Amino acid sequence: MKRKRNIYCIIGQNIKRIRKEKNLTSLKLSKMCNLSHGYLKNLEAENVDATISIETLALIAEVLNTDISEFLKDN
Repeated sequence: MKRKRNIYCIIGQNIKRIRKEKNLTSLKLSKMCNLSHGYLKNLEAENVDATISIETLALIAEVLNTDISEFLKDN
């Protein structure tokens, strides 16, 4: 049986994928969003233990010039 992934894991992995597609480091993205680098790295981690607000998710989407729905896709 396939284990269901945590929604925060899906969001974090999508942020990481899109960030890399835009050739941004996690440090650069964290500065652009005014987030701590540690928080962003934790959010992108495979074993994520962070949560994210809709406001922060919208900010990251805006900075990455992507639609917020892209973060919710479970590929």
